[in-house]
Amino acid sequence: MSIFMPILIGLIAVSLMSLIPEPHRRRVNAVVVAGAGAAYLSGGGLGYWEFVLPVVMSYVAYRGLESWAWIGIGWLLHTAWDVVHHLKGSPILPFAEHSSFGCAICDPVIALWCFAGGPSVFGRVRARLSREPAAPLASPGGRLR
Repeated sequence: MSIFMPILIGLIAVSLMSLIPEPHRRRVNAVVVAGAGAAYLSGGGLGYWEFVLPVVMSYVAYRGLESWAWIGIGWLLHTAWDVVHHLKGSPILPFAEHSSFGCAICDPVIALWCFAGGPSVFGRVRARLSREPAAPLASPGGRLR
């Protein structure tokens, strides 16, 4: 399986979430990470252990309502669960054998963005484009400033 597509999916998810203004962006992401905790409940193949992640992710998501770091932790917890499912359980998408592996690659991309504070990707691009050109290092007389 190519790792390019899961990384691209993670970048697309980050870009779409960037369209939501703060502080709603953080709160929406907390709800999404809580939902990710329940992704394997419909037949993940680990029996009663499947109930552990939703409980843990509910707590993490609650903390994530006020903290981007907790949301990032939630995505990393989901990554670990994806790896367990890739090795021992059922895939997250029953029709795609390696979907849990792909999810384990995608989730850290989102986690890194969360650890950076969930900044707007488009806001950063806009800020870079609106900056004035950098001043030259040398003054007109040839000396460095």
